[in-house]
Amino acid sequence: MIVHLSMHNWMRSEPLDVTLARLARCGYGSIEIKGEPDQYNTSEVRSLLDKYGLKCWGAVTLTLGERNLCAKDEQQRANSVQYMIDCVTMVKELNGHEITIVPSTVGKVVPDGTPEEEWAWCVDGLKQIHAHASEAGVRMAIEPLNRFETHFINRAAQALVLADAVAPDVGVCLDAFHLNIEEDDFLQAIRDVGDRLVDFHVADNNRMACGMGALDWPKIVGTLKEVGYDGALTVEFVAPIDRTPANQFPDAVETDPVDISPEELKFIIDHGSSLLSEGFYDMLVEKCATTLLPLI
Repeated sequence: MIVHLSMHNWMRSEPLDVTLARLARCGYGSIEIKGEPDQYNTSEVRSLLDKYGLKCWGAVTLTLGERNLCAKDEQQRANSVQYMIDCVTMVKELNGHEITIVPSTVGKVVPDGTPEEEWAWCVDGLKQIHAHASEAGVRMAIEPLNRFETHFINRAAQALVLADAVAPDVGVCLDAFHLNIEEDDFLQAIRDVGDRLVDFHVADNNRMACGMGALDWPKIVGTLKEVGYDGALTVEFVAPIDRTPANQFPDAVETDPVDISPEELKFIIDHGSSLLSEGFYDMLVEKCATTLLPLI
């Protein structure tokens, strides 16, 4: 596989047809589809991907609500494992390559047990998921998030240790936004993960579109090439909403949203964003493409 531009679709609730048309128009090669298997008929999704000449790169778990591999409650852990197995099945049915896994509930910063207990619960669950992923031919990647979104895995080194505890072929997904917060050497973290890097999420330091902040994208992409990364640059901006007179984007918020679950809405709001208008979202998607495609 060659490096290409991909994108999540959890950041705006809209028909998948609209999302894929935009990605094709802006020069993206694939989608990393949100981890909500019950929302998709994979046969219909495959037809839409063919219509727009796109691939499914993989999926990312939306570890929301009661989804938590580190939960004290055994049934909660079992339900979380089954949810992630269902995500793997969706990726397989869409001919995707990888599943990015956030092990613990996003936004949960208080542990359920001792470090040893949570580690054992998580490793056990990931091993169950890995057994299914191996059979399905889907590569697993552990994603660290910043300390304000999870107490469990925050840095590349931690993700590598967790991946090693599960299986040698489990990799890591890094995210530029989280790296910028947690790593003492952003680029060295990429080098340390090296050939275990399965997926790379991109947003600028302010979580706006790439090129709208302070990150040095030529250096970042150059480092990815240095380590031989050949996967996707997966766009995952979460635009902060300005509710003051300093707002540069007065038409950013969607005034007539389509259906979105309460959990997903809370997730977006908790990230400092809101439901984004189509015009504002279009601009952000295009900005990532014009910033990154010349570097690939």
